[in-house]
Amino acid sequence: MTFSLRPTYQDPRLADLVDQLRTYLDGELADYEHERGITPATRLTRADLEPVWQRSRELGFYGIHLAKEHGGQELTYTELAALKEEIGASGRVLGHSVLGDMGGPLRAGDILKHATDHQLTTYFLPVIRGERACCFSLTETDAGSDVRSMRTTAVRDGDGYRLTGHKVFSSAGPFADFAIVVARMAGTGEQAGDKPRFSAFLVDLDSPGCRVEDGATPMSGEHIESDIVLDDCHVPAANLLGEEGKGMRIALGRVTTNRLLHCPTALGAARRAIDLTLDRTRHRKVAGGQPLLALQAIQHKVADMATEFYAARSMTYAALAALDRGEDVRTEAFMCKLFVAESAFRILDEAVQIHGKEGLTQGNEIEFLFRKIRMFRILTGTSEIQRNGIAHGLAFLG
Repeated sequence: MTFSLRPTYQDPRLADLVDQLRTYLDGELADYEHERGITPATRLTRADLEPVWQRSRELGFYGIHLAKEHGGQELTYTELAALKEEIGASGRVLGHSVLGDMGGPLRAGDILKHATDHQLTTYFLPVIRGERACCFSLTETDAGSDVRSMRTTAVRDGDGYRLTGHKVFSSAGPFADFAIVVARMAGTGEQAGDKPRFSAFLVDLDSPGCRVEDGATPMSGEHIESDIVLDDCHVPAANLLGEEGKGMRIALGRVTTNRLLHCPTALGAARRAIDLTLDRTRHRKVAGGQPLLALQAIQHKVADMATEFYAARSMTYAALAALDRGEDVRTEAFMCKLFVAESAFRILDEAVQIHGKEGLTQGNEIEFLFRKIRMFRILTGTSEIQRNGIAHGLAFLG
């Protein structure tokens, strides 16, 4: 893998997909955002997103990773990662809606294999078609990294369950029709020595006893999070996802894959930052009329930025290739998440420094990317959690 800020691919299918995606991102989708005045701080609505879901589906990108029976192209993890990187590098605000990250097929993930025919027909197939949207509700205020300490409970009640609790950071919640909610089965895990049991449910967000509230606005300034408040909310037995007591396994079943697939998006943002920084250093004049890039101090900074990006990207795609071969890459996934998060942050920190006052100004893309990437060191598992996982993996090496 060679260094490039605009990668090319030897595989004809992937090369063609990347070209088509770039054309859509830089052309039609860019125009759509401009016409609607959409910025990262815009409070998005379904009216903003549904046309993107539908158009992306028409172009073949929405749910492209899925099986052919669901209209996908059965992409390898490496191929999917390449597309996610391109979206991250495009600077498009609505990029998260092109492949289905924001409430779409990528949000549902491997959960499809646990769904009954009724659940597929009523909930997930409409998501794949861009007609409905879902969110995933696992995190609670006092149950972040330690999700098993959650307080949301499910109580059996005749032909269904009663759910009570308060979920936070439900991404896509403001636009979703239903949530995949993980709850602790009441009466378990409450006595010393008991092992808590968790189940997953499909909860219609307009159900009595369910409220969708504005979530905390993250430092990125995006309005994409909701709190899901459940107050004795009745959920039919038909909406139990998988087996009772197996909800945590469903929720965390693809954790290694998901951890790896978060990395290309951050790599794309870092790539975008390097590109913007090189553009600035070539055109920004300093004393004597020379470009900023003529200064050796700046040359060294961009050299380090590019080197870190190359290292982070190389290790990520090496791990993805191993995953495609069916190898166990749990430790490598921890390593990639840690190194990509920390490297991307250092790259954005230098980008802000080189951009000077402009890099500190709200509305400047570099300033937004800095805030966005800073979050990646915590979201989807903190860097400290990744180090714990790496150390645990090393302990089991012969």
